[in-house]
Amino acid sequence: MAIDDTPAPHTRPHAPRRAGPPDTTTQDEDAQTCALMADSARLSRRKFLNAAGAGVAAALAAPALAETLADVPPRVPGDPISLNSKRSTHVALARITESSPGKLNVDPVLAINSKTPLDKLEGTVTPSDLHYERSHSGSPDLDPARHRLLIHGMVRNPVVLALPDLKAMPSLSRLHFMECSGNGWANWKKADPTLTVQETHGLVSMHEWAGVPLSYLMEVAGVDRDATWMLAEGGDAAGVARSIPLTPDVLSDVLVAYAQNGEPLRPAHGFPMRLLVPGMEGNLSIKWLRRLKFGKQPFMTRWETDRYTQLLPSGKSRQFQLYQEVNSVITSPSGTMRIERGRQRITGLAWSGRGKIAKVEFSTDGGHSWHVARINPPVLHKAQVRFEAAWTWDGKPTRIVSRATDEKGNVQPDRKTLLATMGENALFHYNAQQTWAIDAQGGVTNVLA
Repeated sequence: MAIDDTPAPHTRPHAPRRAGPPDTTTQDEDAQTCALMADSARLSRRKFLNAAGAGVAAALAAPALAETLADVPPRVPGDPISLNSKRSTHVALARITESSPGKLNVDPVLAINSKTPLDKLEGTVTPSDLHYERSHSGSPDLDPARHRLLIHGMVRNPVVLALPDLKAMPSLSRLHFMECSGNGWANWKKADPTLTVQETHGLVSMHEWAGVPLSYLMEVAGVDRDATWMLAEGGDAAGVARSIPLTPDVLSDVLVAYAQNGEPLRPAHGFPMRLLVPGMEGNLSIKWLRRLKFGKQPFMTRWETDRYTQLLPSGKSRQFQLYQEVNSVITSPSGTMRIERGRQRITGLAWSGRGKIAKVEFSTDGGHSWHVARINPPVLHKAQVRFEAAWTWDGKPTRIVSRATDEKGNVQPDRKTLLATMGENALFHYNAQQTWAIDAQGGVTNVLA
């Protein structure tokens, strides 16, 4: 199985044209030139196909090899201008529901989350309607004219803000990923071979967020310098509330967001305002934000004494495991896909709650040897990156896997290393390297390394 790091022949840039005298050709000369160019194009195409080999030729779709416009479908009239652009009828994109780790495609009434179709997306930005969803009591559609945000506690000037107040303040827009702490939880103890990458890793999404920096709101309220923790509380019926330490990166990164991907937040994602805590587990990015309270210690809500704690091998529970560790996953080829022998494009996503991704490696022999993948720019702080590489599959069974390294030097662990620290009874923060097995027929399945 060979690793192919060279660009495909058809991506080679054209040579620049040389300057010459004014064009004085006649119509006959034009006709002769066109005929020569056509012959040359046909010859170049034959040379290309012969040189490229069966692998590359097979990778090209038949319409790409069309000889004449007769092979191209005719033009057709389109639909009239609409108020909201719809996806093509040939494109199927949807989230899937889950009620517990690995229990998928359940009735939405019974679901606790829905997952992003990572295997069907390109680039890094997730469409707003495909952002993974996690809620504890449904998604309220709050009236923005009535909703308020209270900022109090260890402050000199307690304030109550409405949405127009926030929009009148200085704002920022940033690209950040958001990840549920339960992402990957189906693989803690076993690997269901029927799972897709949407089902194993679909609790992560990335968007452009816009809103007011937390640091600015803290200045407005006059937060006491001795305050070291902040309580964020949501306006949903469950009253989700989390304690957040006022670390330097929290003070520099956190937004009170009111927009996502250029539009107002959608109800499922916190309309009219939510907290955005980049790099930390998604449940800290409180939706339907209604209160920020500042103090000297964690507020010890039930969400951090009962719900979001991590059982360790020692029998003790870890609280405030807040950062989402460095992670990556190959999205194609991935679970339940089928590939053909020959040239393949390996692609996937990598991210880290500690900062930028510095390197992504991939293996096509189950982790025995590693190769550096190409990372597509931009590479941003606490944002997902798209990585890719060319690979020629020889038709023999094998396993493919990726691992990411962030700018702080954190390396995504293999499964054995992660379990040595966390044990098999943990539920959250699963970031072990994801392995996909490929059988002799090209079938791709989820396996444990």
